[in-house]
Amino acid sequence: MTEARGEVYDLGYQRYDGPREGRARARRAIFENGVRTVLGLGRGPRAKIMPVLLFVGAMAPAFVFVIILSVAGPLAGFLPGPADYYQVVSIIMILFAAIMAPELLCPDRRDNVIHLYLVRPLTPTDYVLGRFLAFFVIVLVLAYSGQIVLQLGLVLTASNPMDYLRDNWLDIPRFLVAGVLFAAFIAVVPLAVAALTTRRAVAAAFVIGLFLITSAVAGGLTEDAHCHDEEGALAPCTPGEGGAVTGDAAKWFALISFGDVPIRVNDMIFDRENESATARAAAELPDVIPIGVYLLFTIGSGFVLWWRYQRIRV
Repeated sequence: MTEARGEVYDLGYQRYDGPREGRARARRAIFENGVRTVLGLGRGPRAKIMPVLLFVGAMAPAFVFVIILSVAGPLAGFLPGPADYYQVVSIIMILFAAIMAPELLCPDRRDNVIHLYLVRPLTPTDYVLGRFLAFFVIVLVLAYSGQIVLQLGLVLTASNPMDYLRDNWLDIPRFLVAGVLFAAFIAVVPLAVAALTTRRAVAAAFVIGLFLITSAVAGGLTEDAHCHDEEGALAPCTPGEGGAVTGDAAKWFALISFGDVPIRVNDMIFDRENESATARAAAELPDVIPIGVYLLFTIGSGFVLWWRYQRIRV
């Protein structure tokens, strides 16, 4: 009968004697890692394909508008301006957020890496805040980049750039403020959804489905019916005069469109008249109601995200 024997090897272990940077350094590391994860930095080429494609898709409208402006000049007055840009790119931005937000949260919980983070001087709130800020900054930079390109194109293609800038300088603070609100909404809602599942595909599909379904339902319930004008020809009925499918209730059903939530706030900031059926219906409501819906979605999603990680126990 053989006896069990143990051997001790001197592996040259030494205690760490370097600086201990503490909680602030851990927070910064979570933020930096989040940025690298979304951009696919430090990973293979395949991890970079989706971020690059979505970035190009979000930036493409601005470059296309500038090219048209440079060729057509004053004849390109039909093009969307700074007040319209966030609505133009909202679909691509929501798609980007739906696909990339789960990359920040789902793998850490699925692989139990989150527990390794939390045994350090790092709280669940620190982790959530670091991940959110990383994603928010990327979405904000992407939103601002398109606006800056478009703004430069409008100024440089104007017959008198200084006169144009003097007449339209308010567009700059407006798109800066609207961009922060737009990016906060686009970032926090997909993150809240990703916090409730460990499967990235499920989280992405839910956010995309939420956008498509609510937009279709709101559009159907607020779509103008057809009336006859004085000559007997078909014409769209005016919302609020019995023309909408849901009548006076149309303005309330317009609020359920997920993709339009930040756009309504953008329209208020720019004092813009949106011509879509849901926007015209929602415009009949007092401004405080669409603002309240925005705050409900944004703050409510942020609370769900925070609450989910408070339940994690190491």
